[in-house]
Amino acid sequence: MKKILLILTLFISLTNLSYSDNHYPITRDSVLMIARGKIAYQNNCASCHQVNLSGAENWKGVDEDGHRKAPPLNGTGHTWHHDDETLHKIIKYGLAGIISDYEGKMGGFKDNLNDKDIDSVLAYIKSFWPDDYYQHQINLSK
Repeated sequence: MKKILLILTLFISLTNLSYSDNHYPITRDSVLMIARGKIAYQNNCASCHQVNLSGAENWKGVDEDGHRKAPPLNGTGHTWHHDDETLHKIIKYGLAGIISDYEGKMGGFKDNLNDKDIDSVLAYIKSFWPDDYYQHQINLSK
């Protein structure tokens, strides 16, 4: 019994390590992943980036607090210019967690979303992008 538990623990540990190191690029190929991502997006992202992923109105400007507004994620902004690892980290840790002296409002969601949830959000977001933007971003993420 102890051997089985040891093997099972080792297997789970290796599975988690391989996922964390080798899950890019994130594609929009899975309908289930996109559906999961839509739910996670609506529950965590839509309040700033809007339900239709259009971003805040006049998103290139700053809000009343002097912070950059939430950009669109539907392909009309700059999200597709970043590789998956960067996008994943932005969602997980927030910009404050990866950029020193950042004073914006994009906080991290590591307490609300696990890595697979974040990947699903990214698959959902990518489902809105034109094919050429999607292909460009996939190439960045390989």
